[in-house]
Amino acid sequence: MNGILESMGVDPFYLFVVVFILLIALIIIYSMLNYKYKRLLRSYSTFMRGKNGKDLEKSIFKKFEQLEEISQQVDQNKAQIQEIFRQMEGHYQKAGIVKYDAFQEMGGTLSFVLTMLDSNNNGWIFNAMHSREGCYTYIKEIIKGESYIELSEEERQCLEKTIYQEEYDIKDMKEERPSVKKKNEIEKEQKDKEKEERE
Repeated sequence: MNGILESMGVDPFYLFVVVFILLIALIIIYSMLNYKYKRLLRSYSTFMRGKNGKDLEKSIFKKFEQLEEISQQVDQNKAQIQEIFRQMEGHYQKAGIVKYDAFQEMGGTLSFVLTMLDSNNNGWIFNAMHSREGCYTYIKEIIKGESYIELSEEERQCLEKTIYQEEYDIKDMKEERPSVKKKNEIEKEQKDKEKEERE
């Protein structure tokens, strides 16, 4: 054997090292495959525990029936949600109010304009004008954000405020911040004053 290797120009020691490395690699591969096989066998045993072929078939068909019921329920829920949204489009979702003095002799801004609109900006404007002689009310129809009857300045302001409600809410929040800050400063000054009086 040595003579053959020497004639081929191969050192037997290097051949032994290569064979040894290949053997180690085969052992590692075998161990990994054996580990995966045992895990797969345990999973299979757990899945098949207490079931024969017929029981397993019934269980699978039962799961498919449950999935079919869930799918039907989801479709039914979607249809109901769409119907709810369709009905909500005709409900009043936006509201705005503007208070004003209809007559100069009346104080306290007792007159007001109330606007109610749905998601398509259809609805009405209710205007209540208070005077010493009594109260006068007017209703004007709004279609797609517009009125075919001329609107007063307060009515136009209220309609715009209702249509662009989110922008007006943000504007009101920005306007309220300084007043809140001022209120906090006043409270702080009062507390400092009370503290100084006690001392």
